[in-house]
Amino acid sequence: MMDVPTANQSRTPYQQWAGQHGWCTASPPGSLCSPVPGFQHLCLGSPSDQRSRHFHQLPASNHGRNAPTGTDAHRNTACDENAAQRLQHITPDAQVPPCSLPLDEGTQPRHPRQMSSPYSPRGPQPATSAPSLLLPPYAHHGSPSGPQPPPPPPHQNHLPLSPPSFGQCANQSAQFTPQANTRHDPASPSTSPVQQQSRWAPPPPPHPRGAMNEFVPGATARGVSIVPPQSPNSESRYGLDPELLPSAVKVIAEDRAEWEGKVFVSEPFSRLPPLATTSCIIEDRGNASPLAIRATSYCVPCEGQTALLSRLPLGALVTPLARGNPGEKPLPVCKEPECVSGCSGCGASMCAAMGWQDCGQRFYCPFCGKLGEVPWQHYQPTYGAEGARVDKDKRPELSMGSYEILGSQKGEPAALLLAIDVSASALRGGHLEFVTEQIHSLLTSLNRQDGDAPSDVRVGLMTYDGRIHLYDLSPALSRPHMLVITETDDLQLPVREGLLVSLRDCMDSIDSVLRLIPQFSAECDDSGGVPAELPVKAALAILQALSCPGKLLIFHTASLMEMGHANSPSSSGFFGSSKPKSIFQPSEPAVSLAQECVRQGCGVHLFVLSQQDVGGAWPGHIPYLTGGALHTYGHLQGELDKERFSADLKRTVETDTGYKAELRIFVSSDLRVSGCYGLFLPGPSPALVALATLDRRTTLAVELSHTRGLDETRGAAIQTALTYSTRTGDRRTRVHTLTLRCSRHLQDAFRHCQAQTLLTFYCKKMYCAVLERPLQEMREELQMEVTEALASYRKHCSSASVSAGQLVLPQYLRALPVYTNSLRKSEVLLPGLRSSIHRRLQQRCQVLGMDTPGTAAHFYPLLLPLPLSVENSEPPNPEQALRCCAVSLEPRGLYLVHTPLTLLLWVGTRVPASTLVELFNTSCFSSLPSGETKLPVLENPLSVSVRSLIDGLNSQGPCARKLWLVKEGDACEEALQHHLVEDKSPNGGASYADFLYHLHINSVRLLQ
Repeated sequence: MMDVPTANQSRTPYQQWAGQHGWCTASPPGSLCSPVPGFQHLCLGSPSDQRSRHFHQLPASNHGRNAPTGTDAHRNTACDENAAQRLQHITPDAQVPPCSLPLDEGTQPRHPRQMSSPYSPRGPQPATSAPSLLLPPYAHHGSPSGPQPPPPPPHQNHLPLSPPSFGQCANQSAQFTPQANTRHDPASPSTSPVQQQSRWAPPPPPHPRGAMNEFVPGATARGVSIVPPQSPNSESRYGLDPELLPSAVKVIAEDRAEWEGKVFVSEPFSRLPPLATTSCIIEDRGNASPLAIRATSYCVPCEGQTALLSRLPLGALVTPLARGNPGEKPLPVCKEPECVSGCSGCGASMCAAMGWQDCGQRFYCPFCGKLGEVPWQHYQPTYGAEGARVDKDKRPELSMGSYEILGSQKGEPAALLLAIDVSASALRGGHLEFVTEQIHSLLTSLNRQDGDAPSDVRVGLMTYDGRIHLYDLSPALSRPHMLVITETDDLQLPVREGLLVSLRDCMDSIDSVLRLIPQFSAECDDSGGVPAELPVKAALAILQALSCPGKLLIFHTASLMEMGHANSPSSSGFFGSSKPKSIFQPSEPAVSLAQECVRQGCGVHLFVLSQQDVGGAWPGHIPYLTGGALHTYGHLQGELDKERFSADLKRTVETDTGYKAELRIFVSSDLRVSGCYGLFLPGPSPALVALATLDRRTTLAVELSHTRGLDETRGAAIQTALTYSTRTGDRRTRVHTLTLRCSRHLQDAFRHCQAQTLLTFYCKKMYCAVLERPLQEMREELQMEVTEALASYRKHCSSASVSAGQLVLPQYLRALPVYTNSLRKSEVLLPGLRSSIHRRLQQRCQVLGMDTPGTAAHFYPLLLPLPLSVENSEPPNPEQALRCCAVSLEPRGLYLVHTPLTLLLWVGTRVPASTLVELFNTSCFSSLPSGETKLPVLENPLSVSVRSLIDGLNSQGPCARKLWLVKEGDACEEALQHHLVEDKSPNGGASYADFLYHLHINSVRLLQ
């Protein structure tokens, strides 16, 4: 929402600009104003005058602006009165003093004041926790027929705006400090309104022991100007200094300084946990680790009406197979016969949230509200006022928030199937020899490993062109036999024995087949393309015949086409149908085949080894819907692509995977699961999700809603139970239970939220909704949700003395605007002119499968300055990260941009020649190659530290990434601009400063 014309205005040129840049141009209900006033319209009066004109008049009639008439005015007034009455009943003490208030008119501090922070960032949050930023006030355009406000006195145009008082501010992460830099001379008629612009100057540096509010002498006599930023993409349309905005980097650094390396105790009704990007030790004392379940708010509103009033999403992020941080205790495992059974009514597993009654003979289930009987085999008496069982500390299901149940029945172990394309295109490509060598090397390393006996895994091998070639690898045969299947429509297996054989028994047979594959001759014409679904159908037939799950690796080279389009090469299946649908929707054959893979527990990983046509079919739907991935390479000829292929192949095979999984979600009886978002095929119930495969990064977003009011004493409980098969065939159930506190006060919901969690939740919800809804509608909805949340916090949780020019943000949501803007202008929701459909499809699937740390790093990359000399060659600390804007890049610096999917190395034009020699083995900046590169191996401290840092970051990502070298001023610098999320993006997305400005004015407008 940017431009809202009045009733007698047509669509303005700025409104057209707003539509082109992805802004919502719809007007919310309420009075109309110009969100983009000229600086001649900006109110330069004192803060006390602003407060009287823009805030205290809000409950009264709309004097000084367009007043709604007739039914609209009656409806708006009734809504305001009803909301006020509801809030008075729900939050009687919601009037919180503001964090930062301007000084009174004409008053200025004579001496600097020092204020210490009244509480620690994670301590009990007082009422003064809302940071307040002073934004330029705007003037309402009065209605021609409505009452007009009296003109301000002439002296108000040149009185200084006093800086905000830091006396009550709990957080000084960012402060707008508008200095009075205009001096209007009444005797000089030539002074234009444009010259009366406000100048935004940074506040004085903070005192080591607290915040300082220092008066700048002569500030009122400065000339009229706006300090231009260093980069045009960072420049704000409204004169805001981007460096003074709330910083996501500072929020992350503050949280790491508090929790890095320390112990967080996770117990029922626990406080807000550390951020997902902070590495600390989690101690489970009855509540699941935030690595497994992270709630959008750790204080649930008791009433559904209160939750709707906050406009915050109610839900949780679930990572069922999350891996603990180093130093944490392993997940306890109990055998199914020895474990206390859970609720027989709803099926929930036993957990610490169950309440014991009748001396331990019965327990109360918070998920269905019923009493359950305890079998006599598992009965133990209770003790104490709380009624805890005497064996509580000996049983993980009674004392832990997370544990695992080992089933008594064991299924078939998982299989590893390899499918290699041997079509004419693959044989002409010349890379089959390299692929077979890498497969042989990987299988040999698996066969030699000790410990958990990974060589016991069963392996199958097939090749395909227009037909399927199966191989009988039975050790009883002198050599493997090839079985050719030409009828691929109704695929029938000729034999079953020998198609899946233990690796230790068939290594010699596989070796002989892999040696012969590069020598095959082309027997089928692949000019029409080869469907990648062909080996998927063959693998499903093998797995179904042997009743086992598995992992399928496909190495494809020929042109891709969808099944059912054999006569139309490179058909995408999108333009061939008259049925309206989104480009993100998979075809019906792909969905049907993916459903079969889910039922069988078959995860598909597709390696595309050649450059595909731009308009061809995208083959990633089946891999990502089955828990696999799509890996694409140019022509697999360069050394960089070969190294990336080897790393991806090894990581795919060695990643711990759960097969044939089923996730059940239980919530308190007063709540219900209203939605579930992630990379899976949705079923009839959002509380039951079927997954073919999943790993430790697989994360789902669960949305909840109230059915009736919650009991403040009992709290709210969420439990997830994942039943899955391991590689060895063990059937396990991993249980995570999270117990949250409840409150009737609205401000408690805002005080227990985190911006990274909300970003991940919004991302998964929006990226799932693009399958059915227009992108413009999704961007408008996202912007409206955040705007209404800020308006709700401003109205119900801040002081009435806050002026309209002050931005009020909750303590732990300071980074939410920059995260939201980055999500809005991502390539998935806002495509640019150079955004290919295949890239957007793959990026959507890759981000949907990320966990919370990965999502936060994707939408706000890590920008690290690299050392320039041998003396300072230590690897940079993530706490030294810079803000993602062009202003942070200096011509004399080296910077590394890290996201889960990208690694960029930016080199300035003024980097010392000695640094270039030590890092790139050249002293000439112009001779550096742009684009994909690899740092040379040089034996000096600077090269060793930088290469060690890059290798460490590569090991953390979900896939092997290319290292892109970007030189300052080079044509490929646009790749870097996509990751400078605080600047204007190449695809038309607005800058962070402009987006934050419009969030503020729209949230204020909603309250009028």
